[in-house]
Amino acid sequence: MEPGAKSEAKQGEAGSGAGESGSGKVYHERQRLQFCLLHALNNLMQVQEKECFTRAELDGIAGNLVLNDPNKGQWTPLPFIFKPHHNVITGNYDVNVLITALEARNKKVVWHDRRKGASSVDLNAETLVGLVINVPIRRFRGLWTGRHWVAIRRIDGIWFNLDSDLSEPKQFKDQENVIGFLDSVLSQGGELMVVLQGE
Repeated sequence: MEPGAKSEAKQGEAGSGAGESGSGKVYHERQRLQFCLLHALNNLMQVQEKECFTRAELDGIAGNLVLNDPNKGQWTPLPFIFKPHHNVITGNYDVNVLITALEARNKKVVWHDRRKGASSVDLNAETLVGLVINVPIRRFRGLWTGRHWVAIRRIDGIWFNLDSDLSEPKQFKDQENVIGFLDSVLSQGGELMVVLQGE
């Protein structure tokens, strides 16, 4: 990875229950600046360093999205920093970058209809890779609000919250606990994307 987006990859500690799966360790990148989408993608894919998404790759995707946009002349007043699909300095990539990045790795992203609730997601589907949620956040005592990308994935039969803001992956008790968590996220204005293996 590039120095500007170097991730703090951490493997779960043995015996903690948070980072162990049935047959090995859980890959977990820690938050840096606003690169939560970069971390969420790598946490979702559970890839090793050589196969990771990089800042350069996501920046390239964001740039190509602008080039192909018919409304590209109508963007922000500070175009050198605040690009349409990301912030040049801190990251902060949008959903278009997420979808394009995953499609490039032969994955399909389905935006979940929040009106149906989380129980309508088939968590046992053979083609399910994992889930990505986008949650509203507040920092600095509510003075700054934004959104945060989080990966959730089943690894060796165990569901994990792979939030890059966490010091280590958080293991869910069971599938009902996952659904309850997702319903809570949706009720608080979060979005849920279901990631499936492509054909």
